Amino acid sequence: MDERAELLLAYDDELRTEAEVREAQAVDRLGPLFVARFAGGRGFVSYRDLGGATAERLGELVAEVPRRFAADERVVEAEWKTRGHDAAPGLHEALLAHGFVPEEPESIMIGAATKLAVDVELPPGVVIRRVVEEREVRAASAMQDEVFGGPVSEARADELLRKLARGDGVEEWVAEVDGRFVSAGRIEPVPGTRFAGIWGGATREEWRGRGIYRALTSARARSALAQGKTHITSDSTEFSRPILERSGFVKVSTTTPYVWRR
Repeated sequence: MDERAELLLAYDDELRTEAEVREAQAVDRLGPLFVARFAGGRGFVSYRDLGGATAERLGELVAEVPRRFAADERVVEAEWKTRGHDAAPGLHEALLAHGFVPEEPESIMIGAATKLAVDVELPPGVVIRRVVEEREVRAASAMQDEVFGGPVSEARADELLRKLARGDGVEEWVAEVDGRFVSAGRIEPVPGTRFAGIWGGATREEWRGRGIYRALTSARARSALAQGKTHITSDSTEFSRPILERSGFVKVSTTTPYVWRR
């Protein structure tokens, strides 16, 4: 088995199903699916695999999921997380037919944390640090929303604050220049696995290409190693994928979120 195949197997075995819904307020099983509801009105669907389901059976499963979300008035938005390597005949068509809208695909990147935990020279005046105070966490979250092109979301900031308050290793890191956040991202160790995830990495456009994202990633990788995690995973945009590849990370698959909104 080559490196990509080994990493993909580890991803499927350690980072799907229970690992993805461990923070959910409620989880239902629907055939091979985990149908979860999180705080803040967010629904989520995932699975280890689809068990060889036919296109007809997948159509039945997809039809049932939005009915369940629609019946729960607390759910305002839900994501069906697909992976490019899954055997899923007719899934794309079924999701579209039942109100799910695909967003941009991202690359699933995996590699050893030690490959990222390296010294990076920063531009003058740039400081990498961890933020814990609510005011700074909200400012970092707002900056990430702006970079990703969406409205500033208090609900996402609230969710981030809940994660940080658990005390289980989740951390938010920022790059700061003269009191202004220019990049931010978090690290999330996954209990019971070798992995930590790096999420939400966002850098203001005028500060890209200067090593800031690499430095921010290095700080998070060092934190992961200190917490006993040996591998890092990331769902990467086309901005961050090449940076991780240059560090020796492997693209094992792709992931595309399909989103349903009330």
